[in-house]
Amino acid sequence: MWAAAAAAAAAAARGWLARGGAAAGAGGGRRGLAAAAAGGGGGGAPAVEVHNPGGARRVVVTKRLPGTRWLEVLTQRLGARVEIMTDHADVIAPTQAIVDLIGDRCDGVIGQLTEPWGEELFPALARAGGKAYSNYAVGYDNVDVPVATRHGIAVGNTPGVLTETTAEIAAALTLAAARRVVEADVFMRAGHYKGWLPDLFVGKLLQRGTVGIIGAGRIGAAYAKMMVGGHNMDLVYYDKYPNQGLENYVQNYGEALAKGGEAPVTWRRVDTVEELLEVSDVVSLHPLLDKSTHHLMNSERLARMKPDAILVNAARGPVINEADLVQHLNANPEFRCGLDVFEREPLMAPGLEKCPNAVIVPHIASASSWTRGGMATLAASNVAGLLAGFPTYEGTDMGPFVDGPMGDFPDACPSVVNAAELKL
Repeated sequence: MWAAAAAAAAAAARGWLARGGAAAGAGGGRRGLAAAAAGGGGGGAPAVEVHNPGGARRVVVTKRLPGTRWLEVLTQRLGARVEIMTDHADVIAPTQAIVDLIGDRCDGVIGQLTEPWGEELFPALARAGGKAYSNYAVGYDNVDVPVATRHGIAVGNTPGVLTETTAEIAAALTLAAARRVVEADVFMRAGHYKGWLPDLFVGKLLQRGTVGIIGAGRIGAAYAKMMVGGHNMDLVYYDKYPNQGLENYVQNYGEALAKGGEAPVTWRRVDTVEELLEVSDVVSLHPLLDKSTHHLMNSERLARMKPDAILVNAARGPVINEADLVQHLNANPEFRCGLDVFEREPLMAPGLEKCPNAVIVPHIASASSWTRGGMATLAASNVAGLLAGFPTYEGTDMGPFVDGPMGDFPDACPSVVNAAELKL
């Protein structure tokens, strides 16, 4: 079916080429190319890098993406022309730049979680004839899905490739905060180390402590397994729904420890966040972001935590009231946190950067080469599949898209969040 889609695209391309649609060679780029490809547009069109200039369909990408498999999906399997915006490469692209990139003719877009896809961008894409958008992320808090649906635009996302990668960064933040790794690194680089001392950067031992998980979905459960299995920690978790698989893992691991003569680990699902906070040595946040979880962690709940507890957030920034967190860090120097996300990215709450008991990294939870490349392939597969008229994928294993032979590539869209509304 992919071959048929590509053949149809090639046939349509001949008409476009006759109208002067190809303006540059593969991999080339110049200012105004997006407008030229769209059949018009204006001098304000951003600079782009073009792949497969003779492709019939036009897909634009707001940032360069890792890997090459995703480009193969769009250019070879679908037969599309791909334009990657090279302006604003290191910053969040202004909305008007994305409107200019879309131009007067655009079939699909791969965009970023930092871009406000809503009342301005989806109408622009619809006016250009577009029918497909994919977020380069599993989350889509930045996407107004009802607006997309109203304009007949399908919205894709990239699940199934971020679980372990995100759990690993949460574990890394936990260890870095517990053992004061960043503080010690700064100390060494400044040339302050004069020799071993009994009280130099004394941190917190995790072994046989208690880890608390708020949100025991795939990522939360993966993190919990790392902490339970790696540090023999007891598990306490809060979630609206029980995670039987996670409970079984801890139960079985505890029984294995007991058979070896060691104390077993335990698990417990609690009814309130407060109960979890009071007993946990480490609290890792993994909830969805909605009205009920906005500022889930505030001054009152932070005060419920142990004085030397560790708070980790690799989920969504607004889950924490960041100003309250800064106050708590300053007032409780033994309390530590590890943050991958922030309430008002790319900004931080004033004073957070001065807190030595905070480990802060720039939203890199998904930043492993396999995951970021996989996300690009899934986003491209969403757009390509939608434009080829394929149904949504019925499985949950994204391996056939990300790792499988290209000859066995599924005739499906990996994940479309408004498929039911659009009757796809």
